[in-house]
Amino acid sequence: MIRIFSLRRPGRPWRAVAIAMTASVLVACGSTPKDDTAGMSPEKLYSEARDEVEAGSFERAIKLYERLEGRASGTMLGQQAQLERAHLLYRTGEKAQALSVVERFMKLHPTSPAFDYALYLQGVINFNDNLGIFGRISQQDLSERDQQASRDSYQSFKQLVEQFPQSKYADDAVVRMRYIVNALAAYEVHVARYYFRRSAFVASANRAQQAIQEFQTSPSTEEALSIMAQSYDRLGLVQLRDDAARVLRQNFPQSRYLAQLPKPAAVAQ
Repeated sequence: MIRIFSLRRPGRPWRAVAIAMTASVLVACGSTPKDDTAGMSPEKLYSEARDEVEAGSFERAIKLYERLEGRASGTMLGQQAQLERAHLLYRTGEKAQALSVVERFMKLHPTSPAFDYALYLQGVINFNDNLGIFGRISQQDLSERDQQASRDSYQSFKQLVEQFPQSKYADDAVVRMRYIVNALAAYEVHVARYYFRRSAFVASANRAQQAIQEFQTSPSTEEALSIMAQSYDRLGLVQLRDDAARVLRQNFPQSRYLAQLPKPAAVAQ
């Protein structure tokens, strides 16, 4: 037990007190924390980590998995620990660190039987799970999210589906890919609408066209065609206006946006 003495205690020189306190601090700092897992086998260490996960002690489990990675390096158990640590880092909000662990796994173990899961986990970490079927869509969400992360997520899921079509994660990856396409298209149309309302018609036409070219099967194509037609009309580009309007009528004959279209040149009064 370290006793703290008053510097004003009679009969004790200040210098001696200072030296004693400094020595005590150095002894305390020099001690090495005891490793309570030193005698555990890799299997026991993995079991302990799993127990911590079940108990909700994620930070403790992350530390145990990290120790297991070092002790079981080069084994399947070591790979398992690495991926489970990445998943826990993601669950605890450490997205950047989780991605780093997954990417390191993929670099070190390109032939691992768990590579499909690594791709899936990489996609999930980048996936915007606050939107669509996994949450609530709002224009604010779409405008504030980092769209590059969504594109990276799509590429991970795409590689998974193409490289491991029989993977148990493939079906969910396809659902997420479909959603990402629709979300990205909705974002492009959101931006196009923003420009149109501010009379930036060249910009609105370009963003709407980009949405159509990149995401042809998205439901947002309907509104994108309408914005294109109206933007071209304001710019006096009659032929382009009529082409966009014709495509909208042919593909969406019941569209609510048809009422917003200007009349084709051939029937204009």
